[in-house]
Amino acid sequence: MSVLNSLFVGIDVSKTSNQIYAINFDQKNLLSFSASNDSEGASKIEAKLLECLNKNNLEKVVIVLESTGIYSFHIATYLSSSEYLANYSVVVYCINPKTSQNYRKSFSEMDKTDPKDSYILADMARVGKVNSLSPVKGPQKLALQRLTRHRKHISEQIVKEKLYVLNNIFLKFSAFDRKYEGLSPFSDPFTATAQAVLLEYKSPEEIINTSIEDLTSFIATISKNRFADSKKVAEILTKCARMSFRLDKSAYEPINTAIASSLCILRCLQNELKHIDKEMENLIKGFNADEYKCLISIPGIGPTFAAGILSEIGSIKQFDNEEGLAKFAGLTWRRHQSSEIEYEDTPMTKTGNAYLRYYLIEAASMAILHNPVYKEYYQKKYNEVKTHQHTRALALTARKLVRLIYGLMSKNQLYKAN
Repeated sequence: MSVLNSLFVGIDVSKTSNQIYAINFDQKNLLSFSASNDSEGASKIEAKLLECLNKNNLEKVVIVLESTGIYSFHIATYLSSSEYLANYSVVVYCINPKTSQNYRKSFSEMDKTDPKDSYILADMARVGKVNSLSPVKGPQKLALQRLTRHRKHISEQIVKEKLYVLNNIFLKFSAFDRKYEGLSPFSDPFTATAQAVLLEYKSPEEIINTSIEDLTSFIATISKNRFADSKKVAEILTKCARMSFRLDKSAYEPINTAIASSLCILRCLQNELKHIDKEMENLIKGFNADEYKCLISIPGIGPTFAAGILSEIGSIKQFDNEEGLAKFAGLTWRRHQSSEIEYEDTPMTKTGNAYLRYYLIEAASMAILHNPVYKEYYQKKYNEVKTHQHTRALALTARKLVRLIYGLMSKNQLYKAN
């Protein structure tokens, strides 16, 4: 379908209103109006677009909005799923505001007003600046996307809460995770046994004053005899308690209250994460089933990460090559050179989809654990530099994973080790 027969629409979205500007390929203004950001305003936009399409004998409509969080969600969903606009092959794009800001620099003499902002978006559609992006899909994709994005939010809350409670644990029990003779009492301060010790014993002094026999019995009971040598754990824990700093007795009670509260919050968040994972696994069934099977065939990518990746991509058919997918995720780097010096620190662009980038990097971290090829590649990149080793190596591994994902999904193939 020719771009000459297309209507290009830009919508500047705010919480209460939407400013619409529509042009044809010759940049002629065909529509410019404002509508409220609610169901009545959406119906008005739909009606005026249909009238304009019929009046000018146009066959297609391309709509561009800035991705302004939840404010652009409803109008983008409404227009992309409109049964009337579907007759005109409607395509709706939600773009990164930074992308439109960069494009706006080519209109240096233009005033910054809402109508002008919507014109910029319409012109981006006209010149094809959005063609490499993934258009807004129907309700099923958006429903899945809300879950996967919420999962990222919950995961980040868990990380923040863990970092926060570790500060309080250090104040109470400064040597809690120290190693002595190459051993530490617990491999992770957030295991059930470690948490039970923190909640049961109000200070390191209480642990010191507890006999090794009683402490051994407590650890064996709480851990359900999972330790090979509970007595050894008790002895190391007692040594850690002796090496810890002491606080004034009045300080222990509020710190213990804060630790107990944080551990309760963590349990709640982790339970919610399990519930969300289950809902995601149910929702992903039937959504791009073939591409989903390709994804979960890759070692390290399970239903959760596959759902996260697919909810942002929609379909791999939206991308011409793996470079387009990497650019959409923001897994690209700007070259940093001055004179004859080539700098090692090349910042990631991060102008793409932050949620897709998050799930690709998380998937890469699991691929390193389950796939020898990716483990070797990660180690190679880790050893290449002296700064930001893990972050750089993991991001580059994610970029390598993008090539595999695109190759399998575009060819509808399952992963094979060879």
